[in-house]
Amino acid sequence: MRKSLTLTLALAQLIGADTSFARHAMQPVNGACGPANGVALTTAPTTGLCTTGTPSAVSGPGPWSWTCAGNKSGTTAQCSTSSPVSGGASLPVSGGGTGSWWRPAAAGEWQWEIEHPLDISSASDMGVGRTAYSSAPAPNTDPVVYDIDGFDNPATTVAALHAKGKKVVCYIEVGAAESYRPDYAQFPAAALGNVMPGYSSEKYLDIRNPTVVSIIKARIQMCATKGFDAIEPDIDESYTSNTGFPLTKAIEEAYMTTLANYAHSLGLAMFGKNPDDTGDSYAADMVNVFDAVLTEQCNEYGTCSLLNAYTGKKAVFNAEYSNPLSNFCPADATRPGWNGTQFPTSLSGARAPCR
Repeated sequence: MRKSLTLTLALAQLIGADTSFARHAMQPVNGACGPANGVALTTAPTTGLCTTGTPSAVSGPGPWSWTCAGNKSGTTAQCSTSSPVSGGASLPVSGGGTGSWWRPAAAGEWQWEIEHPLDISSASDMGVGRTAYSSAPAPNTDPVVYDIDGFDNPATTVAALHAKGKKVVCYIEVGAAESYRPDYAQFPAAALGNVMPGYSSEKYLDIRNPTVVSIIKARIQMCATKGFDAIEPDIDESYTSNTGFPLTKAIEEAYMTTLANYAHSLGLAMFGKNPDDTGDSYAADMVNVFDAVLTEQCNEYGTCSLLNAYTGKKAVFNAEYSNPLSNFCPADATRPGWNGTQFPTSLSGARAPCR
């Protein structure tokens, strides 16, 4: 027993004071993690490490770990952040009409699986356990962002991914209608255009039609209701295709701005999907509308430079298919905020990350 505590007890007895505080001082104090524990952070935490106990140095490449050592022979707590999702602000993980939404400044490791409903018990579907082109091993290469089909996956899947600290992107088509979707019959016949090349069950949409806008907004609402964090709007640059309608870049930009504003009102981020495919200023025009970009094969087709307005400012998720990793990973590594990954064209779960 320390001399100061002996003196405290002696004085308390002499003056008849309550000695409960002295007895409490001798009890162990267990270490307890602080509010930084379990949070997806993009930089090592410096505050919120421990609620009680003495924090150790923070270690690791992200996620980061530390301990909270107890006092007076108390236990030590093991603490850590979850995997960083991106360089974006920490915002609500689901739509709630709060006016805030996920704004990723850099693309985290990601999985794109839309062939079938995601099976969170399947290592293949989850895309885990991979070694990157950079030689980085799992779990550092495990996805922190999941892009999955909005219709096929229930809210319980989204919630399960959130429980693992993941962000979840909702894949929907906004420029075409698929005959196998439950809302297909709602599209006016006059708003259904030419069949998409290579996709016999899909027809281009007349995005000028108010009913079309309402149906696509309902799809976005579905994503918000299920708790998704963002929208991947496929076929968002149809004005360069043979749709059967006199669409223009101005019409497309107005349409996508309307959809993005609606998504934002529900607490959802809006990605741009292949805005570099058009070969004009569409991608640059939409840089203040889209919160991130998902592009396909921009290295293979030489269109990556059309996304320069996003580089270093907003996340760019780059998917390549037949292009070998050695052909695009080094290039993507030079672009701040980009993350390239090789997928099969089936998007069935396999993935080969660059980093």
